[in-house]
Amino acid sequence: MPDILGPVEYIVIHFDSDRFSPEVVPALNELLDQGLVRLIDIAAVTRAADGTVSILETQELGPEVAAAFERLTGELSPLLSEADLAELGEDLAPGTAAAALLFEHVWATRFADGVRAANGRLVLAERIPHQVMTEAQASLLAIAE
Repeated sequence: MPDILGPVEYIVIHFDSDRFSPEVVPALNELLDQGLVRLIDIAAVTRAADGTVSILETQELGPEVAAAFERLTGELSPLLSEADLAELGEDLAPGTAAAALLFEHVWATRFADGVRAANGRLVLAERIPHQVMTEAQASLLAIAE
């Protein structure tokens, strides 16, 4: 595994079905190709209608999805634990799925180096969901009218 120099983020993407489709993969490939992120680990978790939780390898997601993910799985490090993924699965509603991704923000490496060189340290990092920002913008526009 290469040294991790930039910030690392863990994200979980929820899907309203227990079937995965490959639409998200081209956008992820674009980020990888541009060198903006480095994928460290990825996992798929489903919860069947009967409540059974499954942790799936990408090749178990169907031929089209597995083919789309094929180039992503070559250099991965298994840092997402089975226990954490099982817990994620228990939090899913029956008949839904999630993808868990762990990636390095390569684009921020230079900034992170600068912070460390200045003896700084990150004390808070919070991602604001798209829906929250959209609602905030709409509120501001409504006030401005």
